[in-house]
Amino acid sequence: MEDARANSVGADLHLDLAGGRGRADLVEALHDSIRSGRLLPGTRLPSSRSLAKDLGIARNTVADAYGQLVAEGWLVARQGSGTEVAHREAPLAATPVKQPEQRVYRYDLAPGSPDVSTFPRTEWLAAARKALTAAPHEAFGYSDPRGRIELRRALADYLARARGVRADPERIVIVSGYVQALSLLSEVLYADGARTLSVEEYGYDLHWDVARSRGLEVVPVPVDHLGARTDLLTGQAALMTPAHQMPLGVPLAPERRTAAVEWARETGSLLIEDDYDGEFRYDRQPVGALQALAPERVAYVGTSSKSLAPGLRLAWMVVPQRLLEPVLAAKRTADLLTATLDQLILAEFITSAHYDRHVRRCRLHYRRRRDRLVELLEVRAPGVTVAGISAGLHVLLDVQGDAQDMVDRAARQGLAVASLDRYRFTPGRGERQALVVGYGTPPDHAYSGALDLLCQVLAV
Repeated sequence: MEDARANSVGADLHLDLAGGRGRADLVEALHDSIRSGRLLPGTRLPSSRSLAKDLGIARNTVADAYGQLVAEGWLVARQGSGTEVAHREAPLAATPVKQPEQRVYRYDLAPGSPDVSTFPRTEWLAAARKALTAAPHEAFGYSDPRGRIELRRALADYLARARGVRADPERIVIVSGYVQALSLLSEVLYADGARTLSVEEYGYDLHWDVARSRGLEVVPVPVDHLGARTDLLTGQAALMTPAHQMPLGVPLAPERRTAAVEWARETGSLLIEDDYDGEFRYDRQPVGALQALAPERVAYVGTSSKSLAPGLRLAWMVVPQRLLEPVLAAKRTADLLTATLDQLILAEFITSAHYDRHVRRCRLHYRRRRDRLVELLEVRAPGVTVAGISAGLHVLLDVQGDAQDMVDRAARQGLAVASLDRYRFTPGRGERQALVVGYGTPPDHAYSGALDLLCQVLAV
């Protein structure tokens, strides 16, 4: 009986071993036979001597293959009972994970994204070749959780001249996007005893959720035409967008910038400066970073998501000295370090002046788009008021009528826009009826169609 079984198993495996007679070939053949069900659980395998003879291979080869499969749990070897196929739990049928439905729009004027078709592929590729050729061997291993020194030095120089940031390379931490920066800072603040984070009453709910997930209570602060009401800041930290409030589009007034810094100094609190699009000011030179007024009271956060592309996932923090070690400790346990190769490429991209040229091109590109939008609205939707400064990648439109109805009507026609209420801290419909229009998102070929459809919606 055993000989018959051996012949049956051996013949089956002989076909699978065509072209190879090594241990790896036998292991692979046995794997395939067990997974496919040709060898069922409980099937007793022939002895190593019998199978070796049947297959015409060395007995040690069979014994080694059996030993490996026993160690992996595919076979079971029992003293005096031989080797048999192990009983394994059948895998559960894959259940599709239900994802939130994402509607595909013909035109996209939702805020929050740049025109990704402007990503400088040729210059980026040139920088990649140069950076990877010059990279030291140790750059490909585990390195400083702050990030590559090449990028930190390049950013220190760039931020100083472009944003007025007082940035020592030793106090710059490279992170995997703005959300990670906020998560790390929130974690460190909570560990240091903070329990409350003041936020502007309009902003991204994702950012508020990140802070909450780290244990902080998020408290809204009103925003008016001068920016956040700094006289109402509370708690141990505040998250602000002083250069260009998102989404109201106003800068923080000079007296309020001073008041925010004084509040932080007097209370020992931390200001988190979200400088998400500070490079894109069209009517004058950009307002310098708040961080320059109080480097030990402001954690500055910048990102490549608006200037280059969200998919790059590179952002940077300039942190006060007292927070540097706690932030690095949190970074180590979060992901240890951010992708090194992309850091090297961005460093080369900045030092070779590609980044400055790209930002200048994009500044002109987005300014023209905003001007075109404003001019078109004056003619086709004169009842609409454009609010906020000439900056960034979005514009706020005060409208006549119900803004959410306009959003719904636009969606039915294939156009994505957002209402101001989408960014309110308190859910529901507020008194101010306004749309937040992102003119940065569409590629050039779709921009005219998107504006035409927007004007149709506003004119109804």
